[in-house]
Amino acid sequence: MKELYIGVMSGTSLDGIDIALCEIGDTTCRLLSAHEYPFPQVLKEEILALISSSVSLKQIGECDMKLGMLFTECINDFIQKNALHVKDITAIGLHGQTLWHAPDSAYPFSMQLGNANIVAAKTGISTVADFRGMDIAHGGQGAPFAPAFHKFLFADTKQKMALVNIGGMANISLLFGKLQGWDVGCGNVLMDLWIQKTQAKEYDKEGAFAKSAQTDKSLLAKMLMDVYFQKQPPKSTGREYFNEAWLTQKLQGFEHLSDAQVQRTLLELTAQTIANDVNNTHSSQLIVCGGGAKNSFLMQRLAKLCHAEVSPSDTLGINSDFLEAMAFAWFAKKRIHKEPLKLRNVTGAKKDSIAGAVYAAD
Repeated sequence: MKELYIGVMSGTSLDGIDIALCEIGDTTCRLLSAHEYPFPQVLKEEILALISSSVSLKQIGECDMKLGMLFTECINDFIQKNALHVKDITAIGLHGQTLWHAPDSAYPFSMQLGNANIVAAKTGISTVADFRGMDIAHGGQGAPFAPAFHKFLFADTKQKMALVNIGGMANISLLFGKLQGWDVGCGNVLMDLWIQKTQAKEYDKEGAFAKSAQTDKSLLAKMLMDVYFQKQPPKSTGREYFNEAWLTQKLQGFEHLSDAQVQRTLLELTAQTIANDVNNTHSSQLIVCGGGAKNSFLMQRLAKLCHAEVSPSDTLGINSDFLEAMAFAWFAKKRIHKEPLKLRNVTGAKKDSIAGAVYAAD
């Protein structure tokens, strides 16, 4: 039996809210409609301030409500524009906005904001959220979750396929043999941060600014020596690690470099760390999705560095912009039907778990 689900994804790039309507069956997940809503600049700045400085419980609570209201507004607009009937939607899968991800701390947790009570109450659709908590409770990283969906989506592949999602962070899924996956490290986050800081642009379109300069090999080598890139899976990360403080520390002693040289080196860092993992796994095919798939220069560098055929997921008929939103629609389906996500080989959890909490609309 096929059912309709809505998936909502707001990633670490904070560049937009992706909403996907999917028709999901036992062996299929078909994207019916999708839309990206812009992330309000004021709220983006508030979230970045929460991540980078000391804050009060009041600020966190209010941000949770603001995000819940924003997600609700976007979902209701999406429903109206697509002439959908609320009763036809089984559930919403809401990832929420990650504020802090700390699975390796003394008291492991992963915090996603975006109050699901508000979403369920104001849309009239049961909402599944808090997907990462149970995996962490079982000793896992709580991330990445996408490999389970990627394996489902590409179940018929006969290739030694790897799939990399390049959002704020970059994560990899190995879709041959035993399912594996992990966060490679920084995706677009440092490139976006640098061009915003130096050029007052939201992102480096097509990688043009990076392409105008040469990589500084010494700076790249210093960055590649970072402990996260040496760590073996299971591993996951986020803005709490790869952020302006991280970049400032790495740039010490490299003040003579031009802004464009730093931009190029950051692009090379993303490309090289992804290529290292792809090549170490002997993958023959690399499928790329997420915002990074739209960066033509980054894609060129990946094609050059990887010992694999590189292409965006669009070439396989899967929209690279909305793959993550589709994933959370599918995760909602798994939770509603009380089916565990087989992720322990990815996250390091002691057992596979049923992921997500259901906020009932009725």
